[in-house]
This record gives sequence, C-alpha cells and structure tokens, in this order.
Amino acid sequence: MPGFLLHVGATVLCAHGGQAQPGSPNPRVLVGGQPVTTQPAPYAVAGCPFNVSGVPSPCLTGQWVTAATKVLAGGLPVLLLDSQALCAPNSTPLQVSTTQTRVSGM
Repeated sequence: MPGFLLHVGATVLCAHGGQAQPGSPNPRVLVGGQPVTTQPAPYAVAGCPFNVSGVPSPCLTGQWVTAATKVLAGGLPVLLLDSQALCAPNSTPLQVSTTQTRVSGM
C-alpha cells in the first residue's frame, strides 16, 4: 500500500505516549530537507509512562516489522506512514502521528 515516507522529523509515539526517535536515518536521501528512516534500525523510545501494578515497565525501543516493498534508500526499505512496529519489552505498537506529505512510496 502506498504511504508517505517517514523522515527524522516525523512524530512517532509509543502506544503510551513516549516519544520515539530513529536510531540511524539515511543521511544521503532527504525528503523535506530531512533524512529518511529505514527499516532495520530500531527507534529509541523516551518518556514512556507505562507501568504494571505500579512497577514501571516503559517502552524502550521500537522495531519496525513492515516497510516499503518498492522504495529503498542505501539498499534498505524506507519506512512509510502505514509501516508497523512493535516496542520492547511489552510488544505495544509505535504510532506515526505526523510526517511530511509530499513524497510517497510503496
């Protein structure tokens, strides 16, 4: 399915509201003047307030499980608005709130 490409300026949150940032974006491919993000690199999650019975159990990282099938950057699939990811250690999803809206891919 087509979707807009994610870049480092995209707003990505864990299901509990923690802010997620890409680990290693591709500096050679830019959209909106910012590097695109690719599938293999995990996202780091900060500020996740999740807890279980009063014991903190925050999301720490997010790993993307789906990405573009036809668009690559540096030989790696780029992430799209509809790409899906799971957070560790509690397997909740990452959610893309905003990204650029000029460049799309499949």
